[in-house]
Amino acid sequence: MIIDKRKFIDVLAKGIRFDGRKPDEFRKVKIEYGVTRSAEGSARVTLGETIVIAGVKMEVSKPYPDTPDQGGLMVGAELLPLASPEYESGPPGDWAVEVARVVDRGIRESHSIDVKKLLIRKAELAWTVIADMCVINDAGNILDAASIAVLAAMRDTKFPKLVGDVVDYKTITKEKLPIKETPVAVTVYKIGKELFVDPTNEEEGLADARLTITTIEDGTLCSLQKGGESPLSVDEIDKMIDIAVKHAKVLRKSL
Repeated sequence: MIIDKRKFIDVLAKGIRFDGRKPDEFRKVKIEYGVTRSAEGSARVTLGETIVIAGVKMEVSKPYPDTPDQGGLMVGAELLPLASPEYESGPPGDWAVEVARVVDRGIRESHSIDVKKLLIRKAELAWTVIADMCVINDAGNILDAASIAVLAAMRDTKFPKLVGDVVDYKTITKEKLPIKETPVAVTVYKIGKELFVDPTNEEEGLADARLTITTIEDGTLCSLQKGGESPLSVDEIDKMIDIAVKHAKVLRKSL
């Protein structure tokens, strides 16, 4: 369905959208755990018709020199051509890099993972959490769907057995990833003077600006990421944060 921008602004101002939702209403969220055996943790998130799969692999390596007593975190995103005609095969593009960075920043800045518990031997060996997400179908709002998918995969993760300094990936222990916080990202979009969440592809393409807000359980802000060309006023940012905190609480319960 092709949506006219002016008409979309008009219907939003009346508190409704073309698919019947309210401006601040999310589509149905479905989370499935353990969707692949090749990862130490995995999850599939369906948000409306948007589908994202995330997997976590655990590797051992030498800690970084500036953090000799901590493990590491790496987040990557792959946007498959089958997910959208806008995506092409090859190395990650700018949008894939931005999606990965937004999710990474939310996890990192919230101190979600107790990275000190990933240490095996100081300055010598530590676990690295490698989270990869793959968009199977992009029907809008993959930023939020990807954030939920990676969180769910992390919750599903268990350590493989460590034999000496070698990982035995065929043997999975009962030890789970040391997670302290649950940082949920909610992206609020602006078109004209109206704010809305969880856009479809068509709605997303009409937006003037967006702000991805990651918060933890008590509402503390962990990260902000702005997109789009239009500026945001302080009042608009405050409203966006309030909307994000409200929805993050609901999405967090779905985990």
